[in-house]
Amino acid sequence: MPKIAEIERTPNPNALKFVLREPLTWGVSRSFDSSAHGADDPLAAALFAIPHVTNVFYVDHWITVTQDGLADWDELTRQIAVPIREAPAAAAQSHAYAAAGSGHPALDDDRLTEAQREKLALITDLIDERVRPYLQGDGGDLYVVELDGSQLKVHYQGACGSCPSSLSATLGGIEGLVRSVDPELELVPV
Repeated sequence: MPKIAEIERTPNPNALKFVLREPLTWGVSRSFDSSAHGADDPLAAALFAIPHVTNVFYVDHWITVTQDGLADWDELTRQIAVPIREAPAAAAQSHAYAAAGSGHPALDDDRLTEAQREKLALITDLIDERVRPYLQGDGGDLYVVELDGSQLKVHYQGACGSCPSSLSATLGGIEGLVRSVDPELELVPV
């Protein structure tokens, strides 16, 4: 059972990041945008059962919970802490998540040409190295959904999913980075 080491505010006023003393997973992220998506995950289901919770995202030693903006964080934090503390640690659950798959599913798209796969691999490496650590530091993440012509579709997770700065400053910065691989690319959040 993970113990909460600290609770951090994120750039998104509707999201808190709970830093844990032991991991929930080992490198496998879990992201749920609704109670329906989280129904098969015991931790997500328990958190979505709490009124006002709208998003759950966790990986390794932290979990980000987003609310609808209508709840008092002090009260909501006390409620959220209970299922987090009761959740099994990584040793008890990560093997199941690893079997379900992780990595970069966009690279497995069999509609891509070899040149597109190489471009997407370069972009993914840049994001892994230069973007992801900062997003995760703020309680979020993003993954590449697909490369469709000159559009690179990405999906924000956790605190980034509904944060105003992720759809402006962060998106522009990431777009500048991916344009170093292909100047014609347009970044599209989905």
